Amino acid sequence: MMSMTCHNLDFGTRVLDLVAVGSSSNSSIERYAVKNHGKTFATKVYGARRMVCCRQNISRTRVFSTNTSEALLNGVGQRTAPVLDLKKEAKSPISLANLFEVVADDLQTLNQNLQSIVGAENPVLMSAAEQIFGAGGKRMRPALVFLVSRATAELVGLKDLTTKHRRLAEIIEMIHTASLIHDDVLDESDMRRGRETVHQLYGTRVAILAGDFMFAQSSWYLANLENLEVIKLISQVIKDFASGEIKQASSLFDCDVKLEDYLLKSYYKTASLIAASTKGAAIFSGADRSVTEQMYEYGKNLGLSFQVVDDILDFTQSAEQLGKPAGSDLAKGNLTAPVIFALEKEPKLREIIESEFCETGSLDEAIELVKQCGGIERAQE
Repeated sequence: MMSMTCHNLDFGTRVLDLVAVGSSSNSSIERYAVKNHGKTFATKVYGARRMVCCRQNISRTRVFSTNTSEALLNGVGQRTAPVLDLKKEAKSPISLANLFEVVADDLQTLNQNLQSIVGAENPVLMSAAEQIFGAGGKRMRPALVFLVSRATAELVGLKDLTTKHRRLAEIIEMIHTASLIHDDVLDESDMRRGRETVHQLYGTRVAILAGDFMFAQSSWYLANLENLEVIKLISQVIKDFASGEIKQASSLFDCDVKLEDYLLKSYYKTASLIAASTKGAAIFSGADRSVTEQMYEYGKNLGLSFQVVDDILDFTQSAEQLGKPAGSDLAKGNLTAPVIFALEKEPKLREIIESEFCETGSLDEAIELVKQCGGIERAQE
């Protein structure tokens, strides 16, 4: 089982547990301090893993090794992981505004560029894209690109980010947005970030074309970066998206789904893009291969952790906080970590899920069983 130590991270309307995971060894710790805009980047190397943290007046951290599950895909979860444990006496959540403050200007520029980079050849597609871009969002993926870019640039002596760093962040956010548009069509979701989804406003036909257009446009900008390693890296992500959707669609309402299958699907749908974001940023800094691989592993494990926490929030937060109906994954038969753990203890939950919630009130009953059977607590572990 994958084990993680978590601390609250405020996402504005939701609180995410801050998790840093990867592999560890008993080798010595190197420390690097990167000063930028009055903030401190702390980068630590733990044997085969480099952890990057950005905080103002960063406090002392401690690292613990925890056991992970067996390999899921290309080494996912194979090795033991150092967990970044923030000061235990710090009770208040760490907001993304504070965590990403050092790249706030970078994110502001990205927001301004996103609409123009999509292109204005087709007003309908632009309006569809604006429905997602205009809804805001945390911009976590491009923020990670900027944070890793600045940290690794400092290591190799670069004074500032390159145009390729910035373009990569924009490409990553475009790909993520395209995947959301398609996800909402496949999941028949009505709301995204508190707004109506693209297919609800413009129809399924336009939504699919808008997603395809953004994938194609991002691929064009990616090719113009003229870095074959990064092109291959991001192209694999788009392939992984499709693999994840197929894997999810083939296991709906399947109460025999294993935790390993869930984590593999989560890698395809979430962690693959985050891992590519962090590795690509390091590549464009000119970091050596050991650093780029460490950044990939860091992004991969962070992405898996992010997905587990997101699936927990589906049971613990309201529709207003989530920007979509609570329990929506379970309602559609997508069984996530809390449900998988709860199924181990409650046979009645299996009966309800396999009936596909045909009886009135059965979904609410299933959600309560997940909470009562400790599924959420097991997932948090």
